[in-house]
Amino acid sequence: MRGVNRKGLWLIGSWVLSLSVLSFSAFANEGAAGSKKYEDFERPRACASCHRDFFQQYQQAMMSQAYTHHWDEIEYFALAVPHADRNPKLAGIKSDCNGCHSPLAFLAGDVPPPKPEKGSRANESVSCDFCHTVRGMNGEPPHNFNYISSPGKTKYGPRPGLESPHHKTQELAFLRSADFCGQCHNEKSPYGVWVKSTHLEYTQGPYPKMGLRCHDCHMPVAPGRVSAMSKADSPMHQHLFYGAHVDAKIRGAVELRMHADSSEVEPGDTVKLSLYLFNAKAGHKIPTGSVEDRQLWVHVEAKDSQGRIYHLPVDKKGFADEEATIASNKLAWFDLGVAMGLEDFPGLPRDGLPEGDRIFRMPYFNPDGQLTIMQWYTSRLGTDYRIGPLETKVETYTFKVPANAPLGKMTVHAALNYRLLVKPIGDFLKVPEEESRDRLINDTSTSFELVD
Repeated sequence: MRGVNRKGLWLIGSWVLSLSVLSFSAFANEGAAGSKKYEDFERPRACASCHRDFFQQYQQAMMSQAYTHHWDEIEYFALAVPHADRNPKLAGIKSDCNGCHSPLAFLAGDVPPPKPEKGSRANESVSCDFCHTVRGMNGEPPHNFNYISSPGKTKYGPRPGLESPHHKTQELAFLRSADFCGQCHNEKSPYGVWVKSTHLEYTQGPYPKMGLRCHDCHMPVAPGRVSAMSKADSPMHQHLFYGAHVDAKIRGAVELRMHADSSEVEPGDTVKLSLYLFNAKAGHKIPTGSVEDRQLWVHVEAKDSQGRIYHLPVDKKGFADEEATIASNKLAWFDLGVAMGLEDFPGLPRDGLPEGDRIFRMPYFNPDGQLTIMQWYTSRLGTDYRIGPLETKVETYTFKVPANAPLGKMTVHAALNYRLLVKPIGDFLKVPEEESRDRLINDTSTSFELVD
């Protein structure tokens, strides 16, 4: 899952940093597992009576569902736990997944925790008291839950001089930093591969130079009250945690524009279309985070004056591992059978998409060189063909117009869509359809005339 330990080389984008430069241990926070008790932390409901708005916001966010969310539960119990039991190299992931998905369970040494249906305190996921009792991190860069947890009566926050009748308060600058987020939004696999790198993508992009942090987009500032005892509203970061599960957050994140190389074309001739995709909204790459699960693809089709539809496959560019970025339904994902103990597992259709569509993907490969969605089993990354912050990708489509196409306007439409989970995998594992449904990010159209 999301909190697996690792060491080795880091390949992200086109640059590599060696372990000797980064100088961190393979097990960033191994001493913390089992070092606390559930009782050391207050329940989220204890915060609700005073921090009413923040609590209501938190309940709607993925922070409160990091352990109980349907796909995370299935991934952990149906794949990660049995795989860890079968492969000694992966044994630690039973604990480590919860370093970020259920920190209280990790710190309490509850391995594996009860399933969500049991209603244990593991269900508190990333709780209020957990975040507000983190006082620093062990080593750099932030990754693999290398937080320093210090539960108790002192709660850390971004503001000085606050008083509470229930607990002590202390200003902590670390809570305002992007590094605080990176402790769980960077991850290395047991094979030394950066399988989550949202924070690292952000640090290498243009947004830090603009003075923008993770908080500014995912915890936007709005008037509010820190607590029920506050005397007046003031600007503060809300606890909304907008992310990829919120349609409104991803809608319009990438801007599209397309044109043909000619405004008039004769039937039987070839026209070339150029599509521009600009990451105008995200301070990291799109997609990011659980890149092994995500599908971001563009579908292009032309419609003639009589309504006939022609699917346009993308022109290939010839880079390494490009095959993984061109939609295909050949069989793949064979290692699901390895994790689940299914002999002679035949695999699943790779993408469940129209063949020939461009996928903006960074493929993950297991030790056998096969495409995998199991980040803990990732030993190599393919070419990173995602869209970076403020980056524009240009895709071309060479379309030979049928000789019998009717004269008149030919309209070409491009739609950029997103899935949180590869649909054939979601269907096989019986993940609720919400996770693998198509979400439109943006679309655009252009046209040209078919003439004699």
